[in-house]
Amino acid sequence: MKNRLVFKARRIIPTICLLYMFLGGLPISAFAISFKNNLTAVETWQQTTVTGEITDTYGVPLAGVAIFVKGSQTGVVSNLEGNFSIATNTNDVLVFSALGYVSQNIVIQQQTVLRVQLIEDVTQLAGITLNAGYYTVKEKERTGNIAKLSAKTIEKQPVNNPLSAMQGHLSGVNIVQNTGVPGGGISIEIRGRNFINGATEPLYIVDGVPYGSESLASGSLSVDINGGNISPLNAMNPNDIESIEVLKDADATAIYGSRAANGVVLITTKKGQAGKTKYSVNMSSTLGAVSRFLDLMNTEQYLEVRREGITNDGFGSFLNNAAFDFVWPDVKTWDQNRYTDWQEELIGGTSYRNQLQLAISGGSEQTQFLMSSAYQNETTVFPGDAAYGKVTVNTNINHQSKDTRFKINFSSIYSRETNNLPRTDLTNKAYTLEPNAPSLYDENGNLNWENNTFDNPLALLAEQYQVDINTLIANTLLSYKLFKNIELKTSLGFTTYDLDADRILPSTARNPRFGFTPESYSSLSTNSGSRQSWIIEPQLHWKQEWNKFAISALLGTTFQNQASDQLVLRGTGFPNNSLIRNLSAANRIEVIEDSDSNYKYHALFGRINLNWQGKYIVNLTGRRDGSSRFGPGKQFGNFGALGFAWLFSEESLFKQSSFLSFGKFRGSYGTTGSDNIGDYQYLNTYSVTGSDYDGVTTIAPSRIFNPLFGWEANKKLEVAIELGFFKDRLLFNSSWYQNRSSNQLVGIPLAATTGFSSLTGNFDATVENTGFEFDLRSTNIKNDNFKWDTNFNITLPKNRLVKFPELETSTFANRYIIGEPISIIRLFKSLGVNPNTGIYEFEDVNGDGVITTLDDRQSIEDLSPNFFGGIGNTFSYKNFTLDLFFQFKKQKAFNSFTTQTSPGSRRNGSVNLLDRWQEIGDEVSITKATASLDFTNAASRENQRFSTAAVSDASFIRLRNISLSYNIPTNDAHGLNINMYVQGQNLLTITNFDGPDPEQSSLLILPPLRQITLGLQIGF
Repeated sequence: MKNRLVFKARRIIPTICLLYMFLGGLPISAFAISFKNNLTAVETWQQTTVTGEITDTYGVPLAGVAIFVKGSQTGVVSNLEGNFSIATNTNDVLVFSALGYVSQNIVIQQQTVLRVQLIEDVTQLAGITLNAGYYTVKEKERTGNIAKLSAKTIEKQPVNNPLSAMQGHLSGVNIVQNTGVPGGGISIEIRGRNFINGATEPLYIVDGVPYGSESLASGSLSVDINGGNISPLNAMNPNDIESIEVLKDADATAIYGSRAANGVVLITTKKGQAGKTKYSVNMSSTLGAVSRFLDLMNTEQYLEVRREGITNDGFGSFLNNAAFDFVWPDVKTWDQNRYTDWQEELIGGTSYRNQLQLAISGGSEQTQFLMSSAYQNETTVFPGDAAYGKVTVNTNINHQSKDTRFKINFSSIYSRETNNLPRTDLTNKAYTLEPNAPSLYDENGNLNWENNTFDNPLALLAEQYQVDINTLIANTLLSYKLFKNIELKTSLGFTTYDLDADRILPSTARNPRFGFTPESYSSLSTNSGSRQSWIIEPQLHWKQEWNKFAISALLGTTFQNQASDQLVLRGTGFPNNSLIRNLSAANRIEVIEDSDSNYKYHALFGRINLNWQGKYIVNLTGRRDGSSRFGPGKQFGNFGALGFAWLFSEESLFKQSSFLSFGKFRGSYGTTGSDNIGDYQYLNTYSVTGSDYDGVTTIAPSRIFNPLFGWEANKKLEVAIELGFFKDRLLFNSSWYQNRSSNQLVGIPLAATTGFSSLTGNFDATVENTGFEFDLRSTNIKNDNFKWDTNFNITLPKNRLVKFPELETSTFANRYIIGEPISIIRLFKSLGVNPNTGIYEFEDVNGDGVITTLDDRQSIEDLSPNFFGGIGNTFSYKNFTLDLFFQFKKQKAFNSFTTQTSPGSRRNGSVNLLDRWQEIGDEVSITKATASLDFTNAASRENQRFSTAAVSDASFIRLRNISLSYNIPTNDAHGLNINMYVQGQNLLTITNFDGPDPEQSSLLILPPLRQITLGLQIGF
């Protein structure tokens, strides 16, 4: 039995080792360089060649092991068979190192052939390296808060946007998918909302290049389908990503200064590895569907409350009057026994996503490369042929000189997205269309208008919205080791983001009763937006080690320029709808927006890291930023942080402990800032009105000059403790943080008599975010055939407005309260339905007998989460791997009352509306039925939409992801690897919320879909 296990291990472990190194995110050469602490001149003794083989304790060959001569710049890497050959001198010492194994030193003496056996490092923290932006740091030695998501977690999720793969996995990071429509936007908050202006977007760095997250989509084009919110990160293929690191505290973010107030998201793409050229093919197909339908009224229930509402409004006698047939066709002329489940018809389809990715990688010890290309096509659940397509090309090339002093890395990401969607999200129609509405097509297969009494929802599909996006992210990193411990680096980055969109509204999309023609109604709107940015960052790195003390320093500068332009046009009136896409055929052309801007940014940054005995670590970072978004004397801001760590497990008291394997206490304090206000906000600006005066085009002032406002500031404090038990098989991290954001940049409302709606300036208001974050990782079972790992995280955030001078007399008095979160909403306190009148009642706070928004809307609700997190388990048995990940969140959300508070109008609704008032004495939750023909109680129904009754618990536990994979055993000597997998997303949600989705609760937007993926990955 033992021999059989060893035999299997010899076949499997080399592949695992290569995969593990590949997922580490560092070129092979980096492992060797990290151990070169004291470079000396190459000795001139007579050299000899040493060859050998490297294996693990089972005798399985190890590929990718870094071998170098200690004290020199000579190094090689073992090949796939574990063999190596290196030129050495007689008294040289060879150092053998590999990720996950204990490094080993061997004195050559007279040996020419070596048999080296590396021992696996049993501690989980050993060798784990984190990307901190301008530098890397070992997991056990970091002083800041850096959360990491690796490729093996990302690849197990069938998502289009890398942010979706982060949902629930990282403490302190709250992510919400805004829509189930492909290519839509995603909201992200890292440790809460810091600023009153609502900006929560972090700084995104892709392979060292800042990437703008602002969409260039125009809301005037996309309107209902995505509100103009298109995430630029959709351009990335998640399968190309090696790791995502999130920088959260001051120590981790201060190096990015003014751009890091909302945190930093570092995205690193995959790189090639030295060795035999490898090819991989990844094919997958995904099915998607709406995960939950609402329980709506059927035809009988709907017609009952509809007639009742007409009667209650005093028009019951007209129900038998033929003259009103066209007014109330649903209760008079349509089939009274017909029933259609419109949710099934309009959003009950199946979406299909097909993906194909090809990749090739390999290289020598000096040059490694990786090139991959992927194609994706995804449809929607709506009727019709709407689809989202994406093509991505990822390239990465590493090269180093023979003496390893010079290095160059080039990476590029190019993507082409094409999204063809209906202009209007059909979700709201699916929830509100009358259940006895006529069929969608007549007997001839044409759209059915039922004698002009029916607004056919499929006509909305003729209102097409198309967006084409081209994205390029390119970066070159050059480095040269000037001396044995001084290295000069330069990062050269370039990004371009081009968006072209158009929306057509043909006359055929409207009911013929309106008499619209192409000449009077049809329109074409276009949006062309472009953003280009370049960045240059020279850096100088210095490292020095003595016996017990080590120091590293970094000094760098940033030069960045970003230019944007946007043109939005609208043409109306066409000879016919066949020419609707030709803007020159329009009778009238309007310029909706024509703008361009330029943003310049310059910074000087530095870092000093002190390490004493590997136990006491101090990290100091500083940055001076300059931004073109501020006026004279305000362009520059200073930011910095101090971080420290004490590895108390290295103390003699704990050194020999068999229980505690790792212990660290760390903390940080510092400041970051923000200039996230847009360009030219401090200047007098003018806009072209589009009108003329006596034949002369006119302009109008659009902004007041204010050069006095400056940088927002975010002061961050954190203390944390990190523990490892049982040789790091159980890792526990806990942290407490406090972020205080002041000098808030907001649009200060002005009186209408000034001619301006607001003035951009600084408010002396302070917003505080505090919270606890807990992370737990454990290896529960680990043997030759079976392994069980668990990871758990939970965040308990708290937000409050600490200070706002003269709030009571400002225009913000009805929005904010000192001591309460800035995300609060003010509501009427609902008292239910009066059993005598059947009318909604509310608390009269000031006792004046009148319910008014200003005086009586005083109940407070906060819709931000009370806590959130996730728990995942990974089970591995031989060649099978099963992953289960659950996301959970405690929160409140708006319910269906926000769109419908009473039955009886011409729209379907929830069966909960049947619990209505019908006669005196009824104690029910819903007001009496009304057809909205009597406006006497309209205010009561409207107030209910903004009352405490419209908010309910929306907590949930969701099976966010499940993945089952099987690695097919092969006997192919060429390294054939075949992996089959099944993945699921949003498969199960446990919640008491009665809406379609507790996280994205709107009844107007398609909720995130339930998805199942079947895939095959082949590597050789």
